[in-house]
Amino acid sequence: MATPQRPLSPHLGIYRWQLTMALSILHRATGVFLSLGAVIFVTVLSAIASGPEYYGIIHGWLSNPIGQIFLIAWTASLFLHMGNGVRHLIWDMGLGLEKTTANQSGLYVIAFAVIATLITWLSAWGIF
Repeated sequence: MATPQRPLSPHLGIYRWQLTMALSILHRATGVFLSLGAVIFVTVLSAIASGPEYYGIIHGWLSNPIGQIFLIAWTASLFLHMGNGVRHLIWDMGLGLEKTTANQSGLYVIAFAVIATLITWLSAWGIF
């Protein structure tokens, strides 16, 4: 039985990258990363409840440079996911769906995530 020649569905190789497309993919990726961070957060809470030696182990992991990078990335993911979620809520009301407005709101989401992450970590380190 011969298979008929059907057109292939278009995929990412055909489309030109746009900010809204990148933010959509990042929204999903940050959601997955936030889930991983939630597991680590529960681990930290369990270590705190288990006593000082367990907390010391977790504190050692999260206070080294790799742990700090993870925490900063997790915080940035939180703010990016939150900002993009608010943007989607506004879209659900039928507002901001024009191409230029959607691109502009995407830039606002990125700016919010960067600024909020910087303020959070600079204040946590006692710099700000």
